[in-house]
Amino acid sequence: MSSVKVERAVNPGTLLGEGPVWEESDQKLLFVDIPGQKIHRWSPSTNQIESIATEDTVGFAVPRRSGGYVAGVGRSIVAVDWSTQKTTVLAKVDEDKPTNRLNDGKVDPVGRLLAGTMSKEDNPVEKKPGSLFSLTSDHKLTKLLGQVDISNGMDWSLDQKTMYYIDSLCLSVDAFDYDMVTGQMSNRRVVYSLKEDEGIPDGMTMDADGRLWVACYDGGRVLNIDPATGVRLQTISLPATKTTSVCFGGPDYTDLYVTSASLGLSESELKQQPDAGATFKVTGLGVKGRPAHSFAG
Repeated sequence: MSSVKVERAVNPGTLLGEGPVWEESDQKLLFVDIPGQKIHRWSPSTNQIESIATEDTVGFAVPRRSGGYVAGVGRSIVAVDWSTQKTTVLAKVDEDKPTNRLNDGKVDPVGRLLAGTMSKEDNPVEKKPGSLFSLTSDHKLTKLLGQVDISNGMDWSLDQKTMYYIDSLCLSVDAFDYDMVTGQMSNRRVVYSLKEDEGIPDGMTMDADGRLWVACYDGGRVLNIDPATGVRLQTISLPATKTTSVCFGGPDYTDLYVTSASLGLSESELKQQPDAGATFKVTGLGVKGRPAHSFAG
């Protein structure tokens, strides 16, 4: 058994790091700082970081097949031209809910973007104010799911027939039957319910063996779960309690990158967690991840 090692990879003063995506073409890690309103690209080989400021909170940024990125800024899904730093609105969501914002987003194996929303307020007037949307290559927006608290982690099974999904306040990892042709979801069920001390499920990724890796906010850990049996196989402890999301990267996808937050920690907690807000690299797991998909539109 190889020994697992956790180290700080990069921390550009992140308040709430989220949505790490490994860019195969450039061998760079893409991630966002939601309230810091920044999209970051970091090169592990040079340790250089490039950043773009966004006009509002940025929930996610994903690569686009035609170049550049697609990001969730405020309640708009926008195309981002990295070279000019210009954004173009592709679609708007939750236009009737001004206190909502886009949160996590991920591209499915055929190039659709799935992106969810949540309330920006700690005590939203409406219960379960969020939704999950899909955006196709021709920029058609479909609402897949309503009555969501905090739309978070997503990924698809190896056979592409199942989508795994996290609505954080349900404290579970759920599965849906997923029709890759139509993009429709059905037959929701719970795959894993988090124990009281494990934290709140947040971002998630699947490895090449079909196992899930789930970042646990307020849990300081990443859980490795077998969705077929609902069994937790492994727990990786991080030196930051507010772990937010995960992705595999590196030249052979054996490095697990984990984002975290410093926002919401007290002064004494920040002293105890000097690396809060950093993106961490976990090595020695003995598993590989899969390349991310790019938005087709």
